[in-house]
Amino acid sequence: MNRKYDLSAYNEKRDFTKTSEPPGTTGRSSERLRFSFQKHAASTLHYDFRLEVDGVLKSWAVPKGPSTNPQDKRLAIRTEDHPLNYIDFEGVIPEGSYGAGKVLVWDIGTYDNITIKSGQLEDLNAAIKKGHFLIELHGKKLNGSYAMTRMNDEEEQWLLVKMADENAQSQGRILEEQPQSAISGKLIEEMK
Repeated sequence: MNRKYDLSAYNEKRDFTKTSEPPGTTGRSSERLRFSFQKHAASTLHYDFRLEVDGVLKSWAVPKGPSTNPQDKRLAIRTEDHPLNYIDFEGVIPEGSYGAGKVLVWDIGTYDNITIKSGQLEDLNAAIKKGHFLIELHGKKLNGSYAMTRMNDEEEQWLLVKMADENAQSQGRILEEQPQSAISGKLIEEMK
């Protein structure tokens, strides 16, 4: 099976009789490609960055969350692909389950691939495999261009960096200023 559609790693880590997370089935990408950042209060608080690519959500755990400051370089660790219907998942993953803890959708929206190679728009899945891509986010909170660059092939460690554009902010305090869900308006402490 082609890895870009393979959700077996996602399914193997979850007991769907216990968790309210959606089962891992592949889907058809929407006309406008979507992204989300999910705030995840698991064993450690982090943000999960998800990009809709070829029928699945390519996913990265971002320990410090996204920034709007181009000076901030955020570690992003590649995780297993997730199903498309996970993009707006909010809830509590029960104790004893993989990723146990509260999850909310901190930001959600659409994005454009702006990765150019040799004067042409490069296929995003190919760019991810090569280890560098550029996207422009159109979210409820985050907007503008971001770069993702793989630092380490073996451990899938990447850097997420806000590019200098009209949406960049030198203070970069959006996580503190807007902690609530982009969908429900709840804080992570209020998730049930």
